[in-house]
Amino acid sequence: MKSLQEVFQANRLSLSDGQADSFSRLTEEMLRINQSMNLTAITDPYEISVKHYADCALMAEIPFEGATVADIGAGAGFPTLPLGILRPDLKILAVDSTAKRMRYVAETAALLGLSRVSTLTARAEEMGKKAEFRESFDFVTARAVAPLNMLCELCLPLVRAGGTFCALKAANGQEELSQAQKAVEALGGAVKEVREISLVDPKGIFPADSLKRMLILVEKIAPTPSQYPRRYARIQSNPL
Repeated sequence: MKSLQEVFQANRLSLSDGQADSFSRLTEEMLRINQSMNLTAITDPYEISVKHYADCALMAEIPFEGATVADIGAGAGFPTLPLGILRPDLKILAVDSTAKRMRYVAETAALLGLSRVSTLTARAEEMGKKAEFRESFDFVTARAVAPLNMLCELCLPLVRAGGTFCALKAANGQEELSQAQKAVEALGGAVKEVREISLVDPKGIFPADSLKRMLILVEKIAPTPSQYPRRYARIQSNPL
């Protein structure tokens, strides 16, 4: 996985030999399963290294040691599986409404020895109404799931007071953020930090615009009002 190590080095991301081996096994397993299940449209290992692994690694340093993490809309395990490889101290719950994808994530986590990664087949808006999950996570994240104003209603109810919601967005993140200010405030959050990052492609293959990323960090400063989250159809038709 020399190319993966080059990608991480170019993006100033740390990667041990053992972690590189785990990513190599993850790539092999994902591409094997992808032949029969739609996990990813990206199938070139180098492109996976840049657009999946380095992309997810951008947030790896943010959760504090031993934090509880929920990955909402985890899909094929991004960022759950890269986070599990890079931060084995984190207790990560991957959440998605598609059972077969959660089964894949659970089986792949076991294959990689990621003992602190677990899965839950559920809808976030229903999960956020349950006492066992509501305002219980230190760190909640979502990647390529929905517009930010909708994501806030799905994710912020799960974040404990003082915890963080991290949305990983592409270049349009600033526009989404401006449209989500009302939602952030209504749901008990406050924008703490916005990190604009351009991924580095050491081979120079991909257009620069396709590599622009934005990490939007929202701190939970007050409890989410009990009427949120609403039903998904309502969130979608009338976002905050």
